[in-house]
Amino acid sequence: MPAARLRLWIGVALAAILLVVLYRHYDLGQWLTIENLKASRDALVSRYQAQPLATLAVFFGIYVVATALSVPGATVLTLAAGAIFGLAMGLLVVSFASSLGALLAFLGSRYLLRDMVQARFGKRLAPINEGLKRDGVWYLLTLRLVPLFPFWLVNLLMGLTAMPAARFYLASQVGMLAGTAVYVNAGTQLAAIDQPGDVFSLPLLGSFVLLGLFPLIAKAVVGALQRRKRYAGWKKPAHFDRNLVVIGAGSGGLVSAYIAAVVKAKVTLVEGHKMGGDCLNTGCVPSKALIRSAKLMRHLRDAERFGVVGARGSVDFAAVMQRVSSVIRAIEPHDSVERYTGLGVEVLQGHARITSPWSVDVALAEGGSRTLTTRSIVIAAGASPFVPPIPGLQEAGVLTSDTVWGLTELPRRLLVLGGGPIGSELAQAFARLGSQVTQVEMADRVLVREDTEVSALVAASLREDGVTVLTGHEALRVELGSPADGASEKRLVARHAGQEVAIAFDQILCAVGRTPRVTGYGLEELNMPLTERKTIETDAYLRTHYPNIYAVGDVAGPFQFTHTAAHQAWYAAVNALFGRLRRFKADYSVIPWTTFTSPEVARVGLSESEAKAQGIAVEVTRYDLADLDRAIADGTNHGFVKVLSVPGRDKILGVTIVGEHAGDLLAEYVLAMKHNLGLNKILGTIHTYPTLAEANKYAAGEWKRAHAPQRLLRWVERFHAWERA
Repeated sequence: MPAARLRLWIGVALAAILLVVLYRHYDLGQWLTIENLKASRDALVSRYQAQPLATLAVFFGIYVVATALSVPGATVLTLAAGAIFGLAMGLLVVSFASSLGALLAFLGSRYLLRDMVQARFGKRLAPINEGLKRDGVWYLLTLRLVPLFPFWLVNLLMGLTAMPAARFYLASQVGMLAGTAVYVNAGTQLAAIDQPGDVFSLPLLGSFVLLGLFPLIAKAVVGALQRRKRYAGWKKPAHFDRNLVVIGAGSGGLVSAYIAAVVKAKVTLVEGHKMGGDCLNTGCVPSKALIRSAKLMRHLRDAERFGVVGARGSVDFAAVMQRVSSVIRAIEPHDSVERYTGLGVEVLQGHARITSPWSVDVALAEGGSRTLTTRSIVIAAGASPFVPPIPGLQEAGVLTSDTVWGLTELPRRLLVLGGGPIGSELAQAFARLGSQVTQVEMADRVLVREDTEVSALVAASLREDGVTVLTGHEALRVELGSPADGASEKRLVARHAGQEVAIAFDQILCAVGRTPRVTGYGLEELNMPLTERKTIETDAYLRTHYPNIYAVGDVAGPFQFTHTAAHQAWYAAVNALFGRLRRFKADYSVIPWTTFTSPEVARVGLSESEAKAQGIAVEVTRYDLADLDRAIADGTNHGFVKVLSVPGRDKILGVTIVGEHAGDLLAEYVLAMKHNLGLNKILGTIHTYPTLAEANKYAAGEWKRAHAPQRLLRWVERFHAWERA
């Protein structure tokens, strides 16, 4: 905590103590009672008649201070305003004084408490902050209109959120007006009041509850009008041929269609290319098959370390790529037309175009077309590799993660653009298979989303496998030269440290990211809004601009993972089919991912660098795999398990694992975080010996050792000494 903030805290604490002492010592509460107000009413009215402006100013100041400090007695002060000033003037004074005092309490809470609360509970409060940012005024109006909610508590709690101060003031000014009017009016009839509770009868309280519901009703009406405006110009069919149309048969589309079929909805799945999408055909599956062959070559080269002498092997790259194709074919039935047709899904192969919020035209692959009418649509169109507009790149025959699988000959010199997960995985795999690989990354390290120590470990492994890793290199252009021997040579010209450098290559692979597919199937005609990242804009329920159209996976973001697309698909399908009865917000609280380099990098939750950037206090516990028995036996004793937890507690905030089978080891932590299990639970779980999974238990043990009760242990030590005596 900054020194200035600490001094302010001390000052506030001392002032609060002083106020409590004065309040008690002088029995200030006696002045804020109905009895005292009745006894002094005539004198106060006379003073107001003699000195109207001075009396108003003093009363205004007292009311502001009492509200700002949340001093008990604001109700009596409000009654006093009516008794002294009458209804009109009393309402005017109290309305502005209470709103100003509430604003001061709000700002005090924000300055003194918000940073601390957000730092500790920021992740859990993120959905609340987002909701208040979007609909906060409606909720605040509801709270202000119902006198059952303590105004002082609302002030303090709202100060902990991201609600703008001006918005808070205006909502308070409007929302408190009705309740203030009731109290001020009651003050004009002071003789009939014996206690503050007499102001509100049960019917009056019921009326205020109904009044408090008005902002929510108004919000619903406004939402309905907005939806009606969005659908203006589109003719809704009198009936629908099906309940759901899903566009795209990747992970998100397949799961959406599967769920719809399971609950007996009529669903049509449209795919314009290959069932299984990018993951099966050009992404996860082929890359892991290639990595497996590359890993085997590395094992052969390391054979003598394990006592195997004379092991030799050479790469038949065409055979490697044939195996990649055979792996795809082996998995294809899981995502096939036949399987999904058998599940009850109508599968159409062709190009889909959304022609209205309720209709989709499909140009069938075998010819002809069909028009489908549907109550809801799920867009799962995926993403495609991004190729930056570098001069000469296209002319050089650039490869991407989609097209690299067409290679039948191993590139002698392969240049990989990009130091992210895809670029690092493929660079290492091709190097192990025998290519001379140069990896070019514009940032100062590879895997920039991970902690620096993770990047350094992976970069060292890449270099050990023969990859020339060039970080801090900005690609400028690709040149096609003609050396003296007449053979053409391709070169990438990059800028590094202010100088241009030329890097020769035979094949260039671009792996600098993926672009969501948001064109070519009707989004433009529907004026569908996009985010800054060019994904389709969705709400917490995965609804797009048109509430009956949903988006999942790469096309929706915020993550580009196969498992995240499948995760989103459940929410989209259920909301699309049952949203009029109940809707579910997509939960991104625990999202794991793995980069399949060697060593693997697996992570869930916060990284250490993210926690530092977000100002979140964490405790870091680390266990090095160099000490793990199974890793030593396997010769894979490099890497670590790093756990971030709440300081002083075993609650897990994030985990990074670097090492062999890190993605598999991470599952235990994903389960723990999802179900709020702490490190003590992991430590108390039996893990088979000797396995790599013991690393998780030992990491928990490191945390426990750091929190051993030293004072108690000293007493235990004395007890044992006494027993020996």
